[in-house]
Amino acid sequence: MTDDVFKALADPTRRLILDELTDRNGQTLFEICGRLVTKHDLGLSRQAVSQHLAVLEAAGLVSTRREGRYKFHDLHTEPLEHIVTRWLAQPDQEGRTP
Repeated sequence: MTDDVFKALADPTRRLILDELTDRNGQTLFEICGRLVTKHDLGLSRQAVSQHLAVLEAAGLVSTRREGRYKFHDLHTEPLEHIVTRWLAQPDQEGRTP
């Protein structure tokens, strides 16, 4: 799963999508596309943004929920927290990390 997270974070467009979900969680595909155009001058098709969201979802960084005819995208930071915790963990007296 860690490899999926790094693959997802490797693309600058996906990082922008995560930034937008950090600013405002629970956005629809249409809202995300609009914010990418207005804030970042990034004119991608909805299909391209949807494919990026699928990679983020596969990595566990984004989840979706349906309410009626709308599909909302929510940010999940747990995979990032796991990576950061692993690297920032303090070594014990023998030099091993927990």
